[in-house]
Amino acid sequence: MQPFVCGRFTLDLTRPLVMGILNVTPDSFSDGGRFDRLDAALAHAEQLLADGADILDIGGESTRPGAPFVSPQEEEQRVLPVLQKLAGLGVPLSLDTRRSSVMRAALDAGAVDLINDVSALEDDGALPLVAAANVGICLMHKQGNPDNMQQRPQYRDVVEEVGDYLARRVALCREQGVAMERLLADPGFGFGKTLEHNLALLRELPRLEAMAGVPLLVGMSRKSMLGAVTGEQQPDQRLGASVAVALLAAQRGARIIRVHDVKATRQALQMWQALEASN
Repeated sequence: MQPFVCGRFTLDLTRPLVMGILNVTPDSFSDGGRFDRLDAALAHAEQLLADGADILDIGGESTRPGAPFVSPQEEEQRVLPVLQKLAGLGVPLSLDTRRSSVMRAALDAGAVDLINDVSALEDDGALPLVAAANVGICLMHKQGNPDNMQQRPQYRDVVEEVGDYLARRVALCREQGVAMERLLADPGFGFGKTLEHNLALLRELPRLEAMAGVPLLVGMSRKSMLGAVTGEQQPDQRLGASVAVALLAAQRGARIIRVHDVKATRQALQMWQALEASN
């Protein structure tokens, strides 16, 4: 497994890395409004790092199903102060955005190491902008947009279609001169998928990685797919299920696990790795 190169950092993916979620939004599905003040966001970032996060993922727009529109200007105002304050912590900073203007502002500020885009750089100008920058790239699959993606998601073969889309987006990045070691792919759990679609993608992660040709980042933490299985209606009551799917994803080859609950996820991964090392 080749290292992953993102901005100021080169990351070893021979063990799964944990990406801590920092939503600086008032309306994210699980923790909206808890960290939308700068002081609260910085304190939570420090806690995520203390709990063992390898990467911090900062987002200023909720992309949950049915999320209201946020202007690029407002999104930029939410994320830039946080990114700039965190830049000196010595940890890779990921920007979770689908807007090329927000990407540009963060890149110009020199405060981002990874662009994590739910739209796989489909926004006008995003692909050449990020390709020319010294940052990592995560390309995610989604069907539809937040306002409609969960209404009636349909696929003939969800694994084949998601894998093919990711492979095509990787190829477009390569045509723009992006080195393979800068690229990640994300199947987009919950982004235009039913529970059955999500389970099929989780089961077939090795096939998806082979199709995309780059390491996989996955995010299922606290999502409604877990509530559909466990019956837990509140996102913050899905800790056990979140840790379980994180471990299952890692066992199936996911290289970066994006989570809210860093400490519990880290402990589960450590126990699995200890067992594997004891053979």
